[in-house]
Amino acid sequence: MSRFLFAGGGTAGHVNPLLAVADRLTQRSPDDEVVVLGTAEGLESRLVPMRGYELLTIPRLPFPRKLNRAALRFPGAFWSAVRRTEAIIREREIEVVLGVGGYAAAPAYIAAKRTGTPIVVHEQNAKPGLANRLAAVLTKHVGVTFSNTRLPHSRVVGMPLRREIERLDRRAERAAGFAEFGLDPERPVLLVTGGSSGARSINRTVAQAAATIVGAGWQVLHVVGAASDIGPSDIDGYVVLPYCDRMDLAYAAADFVVSRSGAGMVCELTAVGLPSVLVPYPVGNGEQRHNARDVVAAGGAVLVADEAFTPDWVTAQLLTILEDRAGIADMAVRSGSVGHRDGADRMTELVLGAAAGRTSTTEEA
Repeated sequence: MSRFLFAGGGTAGHVNPLLAVADRLTQRSPDDEVVVLGTAEGLESRLVPMRGYELLTIPRLPFPRKLNRAALRFPGAFWSAVRRTEAIIREREIEVVLGVGGYAAAPAYIAAKRTGTPIVVHEQNAKPGLANRLAAVLTKHVGVTFSNTRLPHSRVVGMPLRREIERLDRRAERAAGFAEFGLDPERPVLLVTGGSSGARSINRTVAQAAATIVGAGWQVLHVVGAASDIGPSDIDGYVVLPYCDRMDLAYAAADFVVSRSGAGMVCELTAVGLPSVLVPYPVGNGEQRHNARDVVAAGGAVLVADEAFTPDWVTAQLLTILEDRAGIADMAVRSGSVGHRDGADRMTELVLGAAAGRTSTTEEA
């Protein structure tokens, strides 16, 4: 039996790939054990136990950006987290540490280095975070999602996806998708989503332009996010959902998508071959624009700045795209050409390769 520590979290973009690899690893070798290191505040605190894995927590420690009391306390708190993680590695006899970024990853990487435990890294975004940039110089086992990600020792593995997305046959599940959301099978579907938290600017624009889109012959399936104040609509053909726990069926029903360009969303759309308009989140270090680069370059998506995505843009540009059904079909093929459905398998091979390297080194010693 082998034991693995998977570290990271905070957002669904970190937690879901981590869980996808954990599932694949334990499916291959049911006797193997995966323990997850995260924080009590991140989504991992809910999602990891729901999936049946043990969650161990350390304090949430944002890297200080300015000199203040929190910055002065940071070094002591960080090294306390490293020591706790070292103890976990030794007590649990961990053979490999996999990090996916997030607050728990950096202490795990340092603890792994100090204990001589092999490190495996998965970077979701085209622009890597600080913790993964650090870890990539400590190991040769680095998997990245996008071809334009610059990290030492990296290889493109794609995004580890949920099994229902990996296996999705959109054509076979299309009728089920229409039934799930009460859609008309005779009309094309525009899926709009900003992720689990929603996207205020996208929501506002689409809500204002919904009647125009429906009037052009389309239906709109709009996942607005749980915190949105946009409620059910009385426009026939405009379906508003606060949350969607069957995104596989939403993809099956959809003909075209408008969304943010988070790494997980871009990878799911390209894996299932859906064309899209991508509206990068305008805050942060610009990683969402970089995430979209490959699919946009392939012709499978159109990139629109957040401030440019207005009801006027929908009328003048989006409706023109939606009117060209042959063009949409071509975009779908181009989107699928850059997608990967085997990211979980590729990352699992990376983890097992690191474990095998440790075993051979131990035997030689």
